[in-house]
Amino acid sequence: MNRKRSFSMLRWVSVALIFSAVLILVFELIVYSRLRASFAPGAMIASVPVTGLDQEQAAERITQAYSIPIEMHYGDAVILAKPATLGFSLDLASMMAAADQARISLPFWTGFWDFLFNQLPETPSVPLKANINEKVLSAYLQDEIAARYDQPPQPYAPIPGSVNFEPGTPGSVLDVTSAVDLVSNALKSPSARTVNLSYVQVNSEKPSMENLKILLKQILDLSGFEGVTEIYLRDLQTQQEMQFAYQNGESLQPDIAFSAESIMKVPVMVSIYSRLSEPASAQITDLMERMIERSQNEPPDELMKAVIDPNLGPLGVTADMQKLGLQNTFLAGMFYNGAPLLKAYKTPANSRTDVDTQPDPYSQTTPADMGMLLNDLYQCASTGGGSFAAVFPGEISQNECRSMLTYLTRNKIGVLLEAGLPEGTQIGHKHGWAVDPADGLMHTIGDAGIIYTPGGNYILTVFMQNNVQVVFDDANKVIADISSAVYNYFNLTSQ
Repeated sequence: MNRKRSFSMLRWVSVALIFSAVLILVFELIVYSRLRASFAPGAMIASVPVTGLDQEQAAERITQAYSIPIEMHYGDAVILAKPATLGFSLDLASMMAAADQARISLPFWTGFWDFLFNQLPETPSVPLKANINEKVLSAYLQDEIAARYDQPPQPYAPIPGSVNFEPGTPGSVLDVTSAVDLVSNALKSPSARTVNLSYVQVNSEKPSMENLKILLKQILDLSGFEGVTEIYLRDLQTQQEMQFAYQNGESLQPDIAFSAESIMKVPVMVSIYSRLSEPASAQITDLMERMIERSQNEPPDELMKAVIDPNLGPLGVTADMQKLGLQNTFLAGMFYNGAPLLKAYKTPANSRTDVDTQPDPYSQTTPADMGMLLNDLYQCASTGGGSFAAVFPGEISQNECRSMLTYLTRNKIGVLLEAGLPEGTQIGHKHGWAVDPADGLMHTIGDAGIIYTPGGNYILTVFMQNNVQVVFDDANKVIADISSAVYNYFNLTSQ
């Protein structure tokens, strides 16, 4: 009887144990099923933790994390921008599909038995999948940030009462290329959403030629010169020109006729070389040196008589200048006193009625004509081309042009354009002035030159005229100041 009861008790205990085991198994199955329906501990999607979240919850958390505005610092400015505005879009469907695939990749019962024995499954980590439209991002950075917050540099400005320019202030410009990379990295991070934008420092801009013109007019105003001044400038790097005429604070129409004086010896030199055979004889070389370097008046007459025509040499020079398009430049007689006037020339410049500089009927020019002739000479010496090659094909060589420039660079007088340049600056120029035998006074003075500087080469021609009188010392200072101001303009970065 006791044995029977003992067996019955054992049976019920076994049944109870089995039932308990089943209950525990069912409970663990329920727990595991719930865990399997959500993401495992340590699960990451796009660097966002999603432990214990289901698909919908995880998607919402990821969207929230990547919807936080990007905070951009540019100087003192703080700019907040929504990711969508910056061209950012999440590929949420692909990430959730990849995460779900990783979650259910382990067979149910295999995962369950691992769970029972406290063996956690591998934690799924799904990388970010998103698109960034760099065109949209670049446009935003350029239009919304750079356009508003860039600090443009302030250019140099002329200093009244001087021959110098006041330095401008540097500016800052957004480095858009670098900014695209920085913002893109921030858009791809759920936590590092702040960006310090980099910028490029921009130096002060060189003043325009209009700024230079203002400075030159200020120099003329302060000088008190009451006559007519005309200036021609050509940048030999860019071929940009500046030309203006001025009198007593008023602008005049340029291309005014001036007495050419000894500056006319440059056209004579060009005409002679267009007819010479290389190499030039010693006699010709000597006459050239005396004509250009010493500015003697006998050599040009001898050269024209010997090379062009014994009597009509000046007309040949004029014809050559007209071929080059210099319609306001002519030589109508020899240089010696009492030479006959061979022809009366009417030009657009001396036909004007709005201004009268009483130009010499024997030789006239304009600052622009002389500037263009020097440019032709410079281009020929530099490349062998230019107008000389077209007008005098095969007649003026590159070596001959270099010889002509050499004569001009040996014209050392220490005044006018040369006086306004730093010591050692190379200048090839020809000056001109004369005393009127009628009243013993000087009325016109000029200088035309090619200046070679570290900041660029240029041509500068200045003529001053006064029907009453031009005082040499006063005019010399004005032209020297003009020369100095132009040099400073071209060499702002070299100072």
